Amino acid sequence: MEHIIGYPVEAERNLEKDIASLHPFSVFNSQTSRPMETAVIVAMGRDRAIGRDGDMPWHIPADLKRFKALTMGHPVIMGRRTWLSLPKGALPGRRNIVVTTDGGFRPEGAETASSPEEALALCAGDPMPFVIGGGRIYKAMLPFATRLYLTLVDAEFHDADTWFPEFSQTEWVPTGEEMPPEGEAGGLRYRFVNLRRR
Repeated sequence: MEHIIGYPVEAERNLEKDIASLHPFSVFNSQTSRPMETAVIVAMGRDRAIGRDGDMPWHIPADLKRFKALTMGHPVIMGRRTWLSLPKGALPGRRNIVVTTDGGFRPEGAETASSPEEALALCAGDPMPFVIGGGRIYKAMLPFATRLYLTLVDAEFHDADTWFPEFSQTEWVPTGEEMPPEGEAGGLRYRFVNLRRR
């Protein structure tokens, strides 16, 4: 798939810089404490299902391409189970960070953090670290997220064993939506939706 949803962060930052230069006492001033940009990227069903037996309940090539395009060059934060589910180990071209309370866990090609806060501290200086799962890490990291990159699969998966946490739609503003040209994969319809926190 050639067309990937646009990545709006840089343009929005330039706009914020322009506003700050026009309004020197604006909330965009560098002296003002601002939350770190943090993205959550996830594919989920209508029932918020995201996993089954350590894998996704579907195979959507366009979703995998989008995931790679968005996360490439950025840190990816994940839980231990997600790390263990990666078929080839560390995701190349990205800094892999595994959140685990097991101090003796030493994943090859990845760093470890004992908490969401420590994981984000390791990402200081990167414009957009991505949280990539699984269910527990999504729940722990969602309060820190400023962006959501969703693949919404138009189906329910009653045999799923992992779900994305509930979140209030009123806290988020849509910034982009795309129905891929092929429209479906394996008989499943899906669409891409981008959100930012209000």
